[in-house]
Amino acid sequence: MKILIVDDEPLARSRLAALVRELPGCEVAGEAGNGIQALEQVQALEPDVVLLDIRMPGMDGIEAARHLSTLETPPAVIFTTAYDDYALAAFETCALDYLLKPIRQERLARALESCHRLTRAQLAALQEAGARGSAAAQTEARSHISARVKGGLRLVPVEDICFFHADQKYVTVGYLDGEVLIDESLKSLEKEFGDRFVRIHRNALVARARIMGLEKDRGGRCRIILRDCARRLEISRRHLPDIRRQLR
Repeated sequence: MKILIVDDEPLARSRLAALVRELPGCEVAGEAGNGIQALEQVQALEPDVVLLDIRMPGMDGIEAARHLSTLETPPAVIFTTAYDDYALAAFETCALDYLLKPIRQERLARALESCHRLTRAQLAALQEAGARGSAAAQTEARSHISARVKGGLRLVPVEDICFFHADQKYVTVGYLDGEVLIDESLKSLEKEFGDRFVRIHRNALVARARIMGLEKDRGGRCRIILRDCARRLEISRRHLPDIRRQLR
């Protein structure tokens, strides 16, 4: 069983790695110090299990687990933390277990044994349940949006996003380096990021901080000008007064 250890404290990683190495049939595939490194290591190393700390700088463990659950074959996730108030949120992201520090070897062994018995069908169910439970598990807005690209994950910092544009079942995320598609609803994105994005149309949200002005096209329709974004999105008549007030 290949295990990835994720914790922002080097001593905690070393202690957990020592516990893992003493267990038969287990090996430490790698280590990571935060959520972003964890996602990179999962894609590079393809571990069976991630031992994931929750409170970490940058991207925390809850958000990292949300992104992991969108992978085609997500690893099993066991949270390791000193704060038991995170238990509910942890299980709602479909973590298989929840270990409180300091972690005892016999407790770790039981958690890993339960992961070892997972089947492919259970992994598929885990991914589906993670998608359903992620909104409830999230205690605050994500720092990144993840998109499936060529079987892997591409992380887009929310601060780099210019707009979300819905088209049929997908949402286009326009950001500084291009565009990606995500399978999320505009409504859920507005609920999560409503303090940073404003609706300009039934099919579009734009970053408040990037609004620079308005222009009219040849057909007389009003479009929004966004900083660092060449695309001009249409503003509906319903939302135009709000945007004008924000510009003033």
